[in-house]
Amino acid sequence: MAMRTEMSGGWAIRRAVEAELAEIVVLERETATAPHWGWKEYGPLLHSREGSLRRCLYVAADGRTILGFAVGKAIGFGPETEAELESVVVRPELRRQGLGSALCRTIVEWARREGASEIGLEVRAGSAGAVRLYGGLGFVAVGRRRAYYHDPEEDAVVMRCALTAGIGALHACAEQPQPVLF
Repeated sequence: MAMRTEMSGGWAIRRAVEAELAEIVVLERETATAPHWGWKEYGPLLHSREGSLRRCLYVAADGRTILGFAVGKAIGFGPETEAELESVVVRPELRRQGLGSALCRTIVEWARREGASEIGLEVRAGSAGAVRLYGGLGFVAVGRRRAYYHDPEEDAVVMRCALTAGIGALHACAEQPQPVLF
């Protein structure tokens, strides 16, 4: 996916480039619920497109500023491919405007192109907005990981979404949003 434009918001979603890494890391550090990976974790995301482990980094930008970003991972090949939505970060003042949802859909579409039949994620149990976002996209809570997150310590809700070939990347997810129960 070279570029995906969201006309109503005045922003576009596209693959990140090296010159944007500093801004991405600053945004990540300003977001308490972000995973806070080391600087060296982000660079390889730009070039991880071949082999059994593939990762991607997409940004949402308005032409001048990074408004948010998302990271995806795919492991394996063919029907054995496992995918994960590793991280989604949106500037606080821009949340609940569709940007996070668009970033998630971009990663789901990427995972589908990589051959995954489902995509998973972990989310902080106390992150009600994020849990609602994922549930609205069709992710279903399938488990819990006790004390998965640190600073502060918190459980993770494990969620999954089935991807269906054919009609659209989120066919199984978006057409039948599931309530989040845990």
